[in-house]
Amino acid sequence: MSACHQHQHQHQHQRRRLPPRPCAPPPITPPPLSHVETEAVRAVPAQDVARKRCPEDFTMGRHLGEGSYSTVVQATEKLTQRKFAIKILDKRHIVKEKKTKYVNIEKQTLNKLHHPLIIKLFYTFQDAQSLYFVLELAPNGELLTWLRKLGSFDEHCARFYGAEIVQAVAYLHSQGVVHRDLKPENILLDEHMHIKLTDFGTAKLFEPHHDGSGSSDSANDRSNSFVGTAEYVSPELLTNKSATRSCDWWAFGCIVYQLLAGRPPFKAANEYLTFQKIIQLEYKFPPGFPETARDLVQKLLVLDPAHRLGSGPSGVQALQSHAFFASIDWEQLTQQTPPRLLPYLPPVHHHNEE
Repeated sequence: MSACHQHQHQHQHQRRRLPPRPCAPPPITPPPLSHVETEAVRAVPAQDVARKRCPEDFTMGRHLGEGSYSTVVQATEKLTQRKFAIKILDKRHIVKEKKTKYVNIEKQTLNKLHHPLIIKLFYTFQDAQSLYFVLELAPNGELLTWLRKLGSFDEHCARFYGAEIVQAVAYLHSQGVVHRDLKPENILLDEHMHIKLTDFGTAKLFEPHHDGSGSSDSANDRSNSFVGTAEYVSPELLTNKSATRSCDWWAFGCIVYQLLAGRPPFKAANEYLTFQKIIQLEYKFPPGFPETARDLVQKLLVLDPAHRLGSGPSGVQALQSHAFFASIDWEQLTQQTPPRLLPYLPPVHHHNEE
């Protein structure tokens, strides 16, 4: 009998024996994993409660990626032949490395987000060794892969993908979520080449009454420890201040720069030197960097998070109305056909840039 057809018989003396339920979770060992298991089971969408999935329901395919405690593979559901990406998390490693909190944050975040530019969680299930997150498949891979392949994006592509990132992040913030690890590696491309924001393991969740500015964060809600990736981390997170929505707009500024320049604005031989550059706002634009994009980046890479574009009283509207996005139809963005990806070729007559 496979693991997914076992069922628990707890408190048999208090209740009548129920018939076996297909794909019910197996007994949990060791006991410390019970919290992880319980949280994972709760992640299953309501429409699928009557029919729990299990590993045997899927044909596991090619390897898509690797995390510190997870592996992502492409999989096909046997019954429907639908293709998914399945994130397989090692339960023992999660407990040993005290990562339970991050797994639960990712589950909780994915369950509350419903947007065409954000990866969708369909089901979760588990066996004795692993947790499984069945996610929407983004067959065109990471934005980073395309960026490396082309070297950089032309201005039209950078504008379109920048706008989609703005829309996805604005939705996150409206739902009380700060991503905290925004980078090209965590931006996937679907079959139509639209973005799918992913990887919410280090997200910060705000209570509904919080504005995400950091001013109303309680001591328990503050998150001063460094999370994210060195090249995209905001300066306030390096100076023991709380994570706010504004840290995502800093990372977005780094991404816009990278889309056009082919490299992040803050890059050094090691993390310490990278952090020093960030704190000192030490970066330069390459020759030929588009003027409106330069202005946008300069208004995003601001040391004071309160003065960062997108973080003021007018919020994301100030960002959307910037000249760089003048040609963007925000209402129809997700229905538009993405532009063909082309590398950025700076005009040869520009010689006065920094």
